[in-house]
Amino acid sequence: MNLKERVYGIVEGLKRDYPQAECSLNYDEPYQLLFATRLSAQCTDARVNIVTKELYSRFRSLSEIAECDIAELERIVRPCGVFRMKARDIRACANVLLEKYDGRVPDTMEELISLPGVGRKTANLILGDIYGKPAVVADTHCIRISNKLGLCDSKDPKKVEMRLRKIIPPEEQNMLCHRFVWHGRAVCSARNPQCENCSISKYCKTYEKDSKKQGAPL
Repeated sequence: MNLKERVYGIVEGLKRDYPQAECSLNYDEPYQLLFATRLSAQCTDARVNIVTKELYSRFRSLSEIAECDIAELERIVRPCGVFRMKARDIRACANVLLEKYDGRVPDTMEELISLPGVGRKTANLILGDIYGKPAVVADTHCIRISNKLGLCDSKDPKKVEMRLRKIIPPEEQNMLCHRFVWHGRAVCSARNPQCENCSISKYCKTYEKDSKKQGAPL
């Protein structure tokens, strides 16, 4: 089986398993997804959704966030960890969006990563989910599962992103990353993967290697 066939099998298998896969962060406006993603660093999406519910009910516009009292913002985002840095980045980012982009979240990688607290992972999520552009969100699930599948051989987020951009059809990139997250939570967990329940195990290099060690049929 060549690489193109493996990629097709993985994409189609996960598409069948998770046809409605989407970002698990709640938002109504593009800037809300931007800030929610900043809060998600070293924090679960479930907790972020609890925090942003309070955040966006307390500050109902980008202008209110830009002008907010930093101590109050810190109090609200504290449950997400590293709260002082996250609060500082969110308020600073709100000001840049208003001053430089008239309140609009930009739609290019270069502009997005120039914003306070925004890296390539966040930028790719915005490009894919908000603007429908090809994008590879190299989060922990994406990195771990794509390595297990043998699609890449690196733990470096940018290297994984660049590799997947080369081998995954552009129109499949964004949704595949969401499906990696869903698959990582439902089946291919880091500690106790349910390989026997995995629909794409036949494409998995790690499963193949472990099976050969145990003498199991493939």
